[in-house]
Amino acid sequence: MQKLFLIFFSILSIQVMAQKADPMYAIIIKGGHVIDPKNNINEVMDVAIDKAGKIAAVSKNMDLKSAARVVNAKGLYVTPGIIDMHTHNFAGTEPDKYLRNSYYANQPDGFTFRVGVTTVVDAGSAGWRNFEKFKDQTIDRSRTRVLAFLNIVGEGMAGGAIEQDNNDMDARQAADMALKYKDLIVGFKVAHYNKPDWVPIDRAIEAGKIAGNIPVIVDFGGGGLSLEELTMKKFRPGDIYTHTYGGGGKDREAITDPVTGNLRPFVFEARNRGVIWDVGHGAASFSFKHAIPATKAGFYPDVISTDHHGGSMNSAMKDILNVMNKFLTLGMDVPAIINSVTWKPAQVIHREDIGNLSVGSEGDVTVLRIRKGKFGVFDQMGERLEGKKRFECEVTVKGGRVFYDLNGLTNPLPRVAGGLPAL
Repeated sequence: MQKLFLIFFSILSIQVMAQKADPMYAIIIKGGHVIDPKNNINEVMDVAIDKAGKIAAVSKNMDLKSAARVVNAKGLYVTPGIIDMHTHNFAGTEPDKYLRNSYYANQPDGFTFRVGVTTVVDAGSAGWRNFEKFKDQTIDRSRTRVLAFLNIVGEGMAGGAIEQDNNDMDARQAADMALKYKDLIVGFKVAHYNKPDWVPIDRAIEAGKIAGNIPVIVDFGGGGLSLEELTMKKFRPGDIYTHTYGGGGKDREAITDPVTGNLRPFVFEARNRGVIWDVGHGAASFSFKHAIPATKAGFYPDVISTDHHGGSMNSAMKDILNVMNKFLTLGMDVPAIINSVTWKPAQVIHREDIGNLSVGSEGDVTVLRIRKGKFGVFDQMGERLEGKKRFECEVTVKGGRVFYDLNGLTNPLPRVAGGLPAL
């Protein structure tokens, strides 16, 4: 009997030791205020990510011994990984090619994790002729998840006359490339077209229909066409207007009336018919002249994004958190802001595996602090507002790996090997 007891005790001890040596979860983010718009969670919870890099559980009082690594999120906000739905990442070495394989675009990893971004959507830097080069140079070599809107211009966003060439706007070729890379191409982009006709928009929408009814995102202006006609007649439900709070010149209509300064009535009507309004801040596409009257009228964006590139990153835009801070200052509530950079863009691009903390979704988590004080935000015209709160990123987790930790809240801390975090 004693021998049997010793055998049983030995087996039990081995099992306990094995459990300690091989914990159930890769990470538990502990004690933070979780905001997960998809699942209507807005309270203090723990979030666990499994060894496959997927969300495993969201619950209270999880056993820390069940995780290999713990992030102390007490007093902080815990959200799905941030999605920046308008960026330019086709970095390369071609001179004078604007945002296509150029010096002006940015490789994502140096600008994403430190502000909580786990997914970017490149907004039309590449067209069907060069998407595969973009894929090889950037998408396949980035730790950030890089998706793309494909430019309806085959040569992509190379600037000047290239973007005015109707002969290079081939809906069939664009759709074929999107169908080939369904996991990466989420829609089509129209931008910088200066002629007074609808050719690029019509062809982009045609491509969207061929490729499975995926959305079109439009940077509108230059040709003097009607914004109301675009959003009320041309657009399908789910199509996206970017640079929502920009414009206002003679060739680029704004969402506010040029005489009264008030929000134009069709803007709400377009939203009601399913049009998506994206910030796309950029270097010169956001003005408080439009944002203040619009938000006073209750018109906040569906999606907050940056239009991040070499010309915007050090201007009034800076990064996704700074743009979020502007809407915090303009009175948008925290859960709505979080929704606009997580679940809403995930829905818009038809990628419901990200932007949420559902069990089985990608293990992308952002831990944010809201700091109180006096903070200034300004637009490209030099108008400044002062706010009392701002977002700061503390920790960024993508696919169950800690890629950024500002203040060492992770235990044990990731070891850094060759500049990359190692679990």
